[in-house]
Amino acid sequence: MVESLIDTHFLPLGLLLLFGLTWLIQLGYYWLLFWRLAHYRAKPPATRETGVSVVICAHNECHHLHEALPLILEQDYPEFEVLVVNHASDDDTVFLLSELEKQYPHLKQITIQEDLNFFSGKKFPLSIGIRSARYDKVLLTDADCRPASRSWIREMVAGFRPGVELVLGYGAYNKQKGFLNKLIRFDTAHIAIQYLSYALAGIPYMGVGRNLSYLKQLFIRNKGFISHYRIRSGDDDLFVNRVAGRSNTTIALTPGSFTFSEPKSTFGKWITQKRRHFSTSIHYRFVHRLLLGTYSFSLLVYYTLFILLLSLAISPVPVLALFALRLITQFIITARCMKRLEEKDLVPWIPLFDLMLLLLNTGLVLSNVFSKPPRWK
Repeated sequence: MVESLIDTHFLPLGLLLLFGLTWLIQLGYYWLLFWRLAHYRAKPPATRETGVSVVICAHNECHHLHEALPLILEQDYPEFEVLVVNHASDDDTVFLLSELEKQYPHLKQITIQEDLNFFSGKKFPLSIGIRSARYDKVLLTDADCRPASRSWIREMVAGFRPGVELVLGYGAYNKQKGFLNKLIRFDTAHIAIQYLSYALAGIPYMGVGRNLSYLKQLFIRNKGFISHYRIRSGDDDLFVNRVAGRSNTTIALTPGSFTFSEPKSTFGKWITQKRRHFSTSIHYRFVHRLLLGTYSFSLLVYYTLFILLLSLAISPVPVLALFALRLITQFIITARCMKRLEEKDLVPWIPLFDLMLLLLNTGLVLSNVFSKPPRWK
């Protein structure tokens, strides 16, 4: 009798209440966080344009530097330098940089002959580049990244004003044919929607080294990468996670401030890259891991309960109504964010990729628990 009562009343009611809770959590993230990016209005830039040091690390990147570096050297900005840290390259990088130095006096080559292992990954050469910077405003990008416009420097540093020490930018991937390219770009845009929205909410937690700017004094004051120098990755997101705060961080969201690089060419290479990123995120501050984990876990439970409730024919009409409302909310807000990131062609893929990435990311997190991801080069 008791078991029958539980089966017929309490279990269905419990499942419905749990589904409603996850639905509320999801809507909370969209309306309280992601909505901020969808309706963001950039503040007018600072009137005074001070010097900027662009820092790039390169290890056997001659081909990429040949294509991308002139676009950076020819930026429309009154006072800037470009520092390229040539980290133990054995290709023609040194010769390319030497030739470009003859054409562009504001290019400076810093050569590290040996792969010194003080820090893991590229933290050592990047530290050398930042500490060698002439100007306090440092703008970071990768050797394979191309700025979206000749005003990239101007638009990235426009957010600096008294009290602001860090500007988060968007590092996009080139649009190519194929399903994998769309999936990678959607994943990149979705991650950007999260970290840019969190920053606008006053809880910045990461940035991307493909497009990131901060003050040299901020780097020196926090002793650079010393707090996580043994971790091979994290020269971008872990540093931001340590030093960014409510009042010292802003974002750059104009199309001219973006950078573009080549995405991974195969699914396997992309998965390897994502596993490495997940291995870094476990070192975020607890509050950031809690917020990010709550979003992902609530979404997983939400989809699971949706399927379960429909399969058991438990209140299908209200369940479908709630599902439709969340889907409409997601579509409206995410589509607006995608348009701001110049990823409008991805809008029709929102429902499918949302579910695909949830399942994929869950699997990658579990795989990292049982095996270590491949090392960074």
